Amino acid sequence: METVRTRPRQQVGTAGRLTRRQSVGALVGEADASPLKRTMGVTQLTLLSVGATLGTGIFVVLGQAVPEAGPAIVVSFVLAGVTALFSALSYAELAGMIPGSGSSYSYAYATLGELVAWVCGWCLILEYGVSVAAVAVGWGQYVNELLGLTFGVTLPDSLSAPPGAGGTLNVPAALIVVLAMVVLLRGAKESAVANVIMVGVKIAALVMFCAVAFTAFHAGNFQPLFPLGAAGMSAGAASLFFSYIGFDAASTAGEEARNPQRDLPRAIILSLVLVTALYVLVAVAALGAMPWKQFAGTEATLSEVLVRAVGGGDLWPILLSVGAVVATTSVVLTVQYGQIRILYAMSRDGLVPPLFAKVHPRTGVPRANTVIVSSFIAVLAALVPLGSLADATSIGTLFAFMLVNVAVVILRRRSPDTPRSFRVPFSPVVPVLGVGFCGYLLFSLGADTWIAFGAWMAVGLVVYGCYGIRHSKLATRDLV
Repeated sequence: METVRTRPRQQVGTAGRLTRRQSVGALVGEADASPLKRTMGVTQLTLLSVGATLGTGIFVVLGQAVPEAGPAIVVSFVLAGVTALFSALSYAELAGMIPGSGSSYSYAYATLGELVAWVCGWCLILEYGVSVAAVAVGWGQYVNELLGLTFGVTLPDSLSAPPGAGGTLNVPAALIVVLAMVVLLRGAKESAVANVIMVGVKIAALVMFCAVAFTAFHAGNFQPLFPLGAAGMSAGAASLFFSYIGFDAASTAGEEARNPQRDLPRAIILSLVLVTALYVLVAVAALGAMPWKQFAGTEATLSEVLVRAVGGGDLWPILLSVGAVVATTSVVLTVQYGQIRILYAMSRDGLVPPLFAKVHPRTGVPRANTVIVSSFIAVLAALVPLGSLADATSIGTLFAFMLVNVAVVILRRRSPDTPRSFRVPFSPVVPVLGVGFCGYLLFSLGADTWIAFGAWMAVGLVVYGCYGIRHSKLATRDLV
């Protein structure tokens, strides 16, 4: 046994360390032996992904994306949805094959090696952590809108906006992150119940919006469909890809699902189909009710549509604002959950400190992990403007999705006989298309976003070089 434990350290050089891989069997074994409690069925898993996805773009980012594309924003939603679908199919295959908590980080570890897995995990930290902060900022905007509609008062900018947006501290954004932390500390089952209720409320709110907005529908608002050309449509799709972040949330719950091999693929695909249909319907209703040039500068966009275009007093805006507050609360809760589980998986592999994998025996929750992550996100939400957060999240997500599609192709060749509860149709064509579509949207993002992403990755490589490469659990195991 001693010889087996020390051999990799004697024989493996730097290049070998960077490319060492987890075996699929080892990942499945770790998931089966997980101390996390298995409490979720397919309904809870589907609504976990819907809760993490639905609301982010429609309630928060739509007002920023419409000026980029004009009425073609409807096509942008479809393009972003198709891009997400290719990756969702790949996620479904890998989630049924490797039902752990690490999502695309674990899939990359089994296929592309430790360095790429670290890069993927670092991207996921950007995707999940920064997107929670972005949605929390949107939550604060809708709370302010609701206060103004119901009580005629709003929070001053100094307490409801970050320094870069004319304020000092975004207190509501930090508050919702802390409240989500309190719910998450109670356990996965309790968090799932709260999410089911909130998802029902926000779907009802969006259906209500469509019913009201279609009463003011003007087909002429879609003429011309492409006022800013195909480039504008592509830019809109790249920004709106932020709206699809979260459909992979079910893949982070693999160790808390009762039947992960069967239910994870179903939950991922069902959630994406439902979310895309609602996004397109709401976008058509919003653009039909209000000319696209009036969207510029709006944050609580759907409420603005009802106030400016529909009229009828404050009733509909109040109801929609309540739905938006609930919707963004659900996104904060579920995406924060996913971030914590990914760090849990990375910690179990030794790439981040063991504190992040310590599970409380009564609640089955990684408590210290939850508090540390939530505190960091709360500070981010309080100090950084929405636009910067949204674009940074999109680039990290698209990069991680590319790796998932590549992982499907590699595992089909390397492990063809490993049981799969779902198989991507027309592979490798569909995964290759997923890589291509993600790459297309990546290069539609601005130079500032790429610079920020490069800086983030540089920091990540320093952390890996100083800690992860030396503490990796694979340093004391046989390599694949």
